[in-house]
Amino acid sequence: MTSRGKPSSLKSRLYEIVFESDTPAGKTYDIGLLICIVVSVIVVAMESISTLPIQFDRWLYILEWFFTIIFTLDYIARLWIVSRKRQYIFSFFGIIDLLSILPTYLGLFLVGAQSFMVIRSIRLLRIFRIFKLSRYVGEGQNLAQALRSSRPKIIVFLVTISTSVIITGTVMYMVEGPEHGFTSIPKSIYWAIVTMTTVGYGDLAPQTTLGQTLASFIMILGYGIIAVPTGIVSAEMVALKHKEKITSQVCPHCLKEGHDHDAVFCKFCGGTLN
Repeated sequence: MTSRGKPSSLKSRLYEIVFESDTPAGKTYDIGLLICIVVSVIVVAMESISTLPIQFDRWLYILEWFFTIIFTLDYIARLWIVSRKRQYIFSFFGIIDLLSILPTYLGLFLVGAQSFMVIRSIRLLRIFRIFKLSRYVGEGQNLAQALRSSRPKIIVFLVTISTSVIITGTVMYMVEGPEHGFTSIPKSIYWAIVTMTTVGYGDLAPQTTLGQTLASFIMILGYGIIAVPTGIVSAEMVALKHKEKITSQVCPHCLKEGHDHDAVFCKFCGGTLN
């Protein structure tokens, strides 16, 4: 093999380990990284506990830098392996990977920056690629497709709900008035939203008979409203039920996943799949 071919072969091998989970090495790498992410988040959480013995501070500091170095090497490796570096840098996980290491370095210059390191928990989304849960990846994309297809219906539903809470909030303001805590129409609309969504904080409550009757009507209406968006999305999911299953294979060019099991080319950018 020529010296020119070795780096390419090395990158290809590293790509399978870092970005894919098909091989034992790739799965081991992802599981190890996942463990580091979980432990590092625990370390950050423990650093916020002021009652811990002072001797733990040094160990937590060492662990934080240990995980930061690991995540830094992981970010550099991913940046070196991918062919389209800009695509990775500005991708969702690329931004998260960068944000997961910046706080520790910023902590050398800014006090309190370490608190932002809990953003690493978002990287736990990689678990769906670790164990090759093709079924969940496929269902996730079907859900996204169902949400896109039902968007017009959901928009109409939200407009209807918004109109309803504005009307009921205004009526409640007129019925109860400031003497019962409904000091303004916006605050009354807030009460209508809390009541219609069946949250019920209890900070506002109608005192008059008419107001309580209206509140009862809104509560009952709220139970029916909850089922509407679920039915809309469920109907779209049924339409996608027989869609061909997809895999979690990552395109080496655009870094997108969700391809058919027999796909040779990426359906997003047209690049050749590994």
